[in-house]
Amino acid sequence: MSKNRFIIITLLVFLFTGTNAMISQNVNFKNPTENLIQPPYLKAGDTVAIVAPSGILKHRNEEVERAKRLLKQWNLNVVVGKHVFNQANHFAGTDQERCEDFQNALDNPNIKAIWCARGGYGTVRILDKLDYTKFLEQPKWIIGYSDITALHNQIHNLGVQSLHAMMCVSLPKDESEIEQTIATFKKAIFGETLSYTLEGSKYNQTGEVTAPIVGGNLTMLHTMLGSKTSVDTSGKILFIEEIGEYKYHIDRMLQSLKRAGYFDHCKGVIVGDMTKLRKNTTLWGTSIEQLILDALADYDFPIAFNMPAGHEEDNRALILGRNATLKVEKTKSTLVFE
Repeated sequence: MSKNRFIIITLLVFLFTGTNAMISQNVNFKNPTENLIQPPYLKAGDTVAIVAPSGILKHRNEEVERAKRLLKQWNLNVVVGKHVFNQANHFAGTDQERCEDFQNALDNPNIKAIWCARGGYGTVRILDKLDYTKFLEQPKWIIGYSDITALHNQIHNLGVQSLHAMMCVSLPKDESEIEQTIATFKKAIFGETLSYTLEGSKYNQTGEVTAPIVGGNLTMLHTMLGSKTSVDTSGKILFIEEIGEYKYHIDRMLQSLKRAGYFDHCKGVIVGDMTKLRKNTTLWGTSIEQLILDALADYDFPIAFNMPAGHEEDNRALILGRNATLKVEKTKSTLVFE
């Protein structure tokens, strides 16, 4: 065999096997420009699984009981993962136990939604242990916020919509304290129209855009950066919220995302609650709103502040991966889901 012929054959083999390897690694991930699959809305008689993929649920039994009662009031059936109240140091059970509960909920065709009991930290430890094959055959709603942002990103990249909404531990004894939180959660899972009018802000960057919404907790979005679970914001509206951070931490995360090109083709930003910001000994010097505007000063897309979603009691539901029209003015903003 001639040297040239050998080189040509070697290149062909490499191209063929290399291409197949790339395809196999990405076979489950959807083209970000395609419409995401909408899981079926719930109806009376459907079953919801309560699981705990993250932090420990120590002394939180009553909140889970309230969550069960709420679902039953809506004529839904409830199953609770067998490991939900387990304790493994920081976590609600070992990685294997939390993964087992979540996998069972993903695989069970009778379960139509998976409601996360709480966030905290730990979801990222089981992301790559889960098998999404049966979930993709029969998609169902994944519900939660905060640390559950890791799952939202993963599910988004698999091409399925998910629900950024309240969790079981959000429920107080008096449900009237979070009336809108509960009402929008119910609307979202039963398929009623979601639309919001947000309080105006002098910091709003005006404009109008229609695009899918992605995002969640800023720390989790930053944590996912550079991994296959990092969400592509191209052509999308990014929602962010945060709790318990210093302002300079928030700026650092935004700068990191910016340097990675996160905002280059983004169509808009919605800023949710920035809760319990910590005070540094060296003061930042501006408001959190101005910090965000300064970090995003290179972009002319609309930016809406005052979205009641995140770690406050008023935590309105957002359908991640769903098209919505965002119209931002100084006096108010509106967000209407298709």
